[in-house]
This record gives sequence, C-alpha cells and structure tokens, in this order.
Amino acid sequence: MRKLFVSVCTMLLFISSSTAMAEDNYAYFGFEPDITTNYINHKKKLGYIRITAELMIKNVANLEAVEHHAPLLRDAIITVLGKEPEEKIRSLTGREEVRLKCVREIKRLLKKETGSEIIQDLLFTKYLYN
Repeated sequence: MRKLFVSVCTMLLFISSSTAMAEDNYAYFGFEPDITTNYINHKKKLGYIRITAELMIKNVANLEAVEHHAPLLRDAIITVLGKEPEEKIRSLTGREEVRLKCVREIKRLLKKETGSEIIQDLLFTKYLYN
C-alpha cells in the first residue's frame, strides 16, 4: 500500500511540474549590437555607457513581435539611459532603478503597439560605463 501511495505522489508531482513548465514558455531576445549611449557627468563632459540587454518574453509566440519592434525598444532604452545622471549610472541601486525604468517604458510601448505587455523582464548582462 505504501509503495502505491509513493507512486501516485510521484506521478502527481510529475504531472504538476509538466503543467507548470508548459505555462512558463519563456523566450529571450538579445539586442545586437550592444547598446551604447552618452550621459552627462559632473564635469559637464560626456560619459558613456555600454550595455548588453536581454528581454525575457512571456511566450515564445511573441518573439516575432518583439523582433519587429526591436528598433523602437532599442531607442527607448537609449533614451532612458541618456537622461540618467551619473550617480544613477554608477551606483548599484541606481542601475536597478534605471533597469526598472527601461522595463516600464518597454512594456508601455509594447502595450501601445501590440495591445499587451509581451515582456516579463529586462536583464542587463553587461554593464560598462566611463
């Protein structure tokens, strides 16, 4: 009896994990080439920031729409980065704030263009500044 119970529990666990995997059908889209833009530092000189960004897309079926709108999304990231002060660009907490601003702007634009928020998140996989 105990063996049957363990087998049934194992089968239920397998079924529930398979269902969860089917719902989490994420895809990733990377911007090529890296995104590079300027920001103004304290000395009124231009600094630059170079990032590699990956979009986490909620469903693989939405990958084509993200590819189609990639120039618009790239421009949005460049615009957000270019408006940020040096303190935010150079600090860890500021970097997270900038990332979240980029996520909000990309979601807003995709909602406007496609009717839904296609992306789950934005990841900075490289973040260099000078």
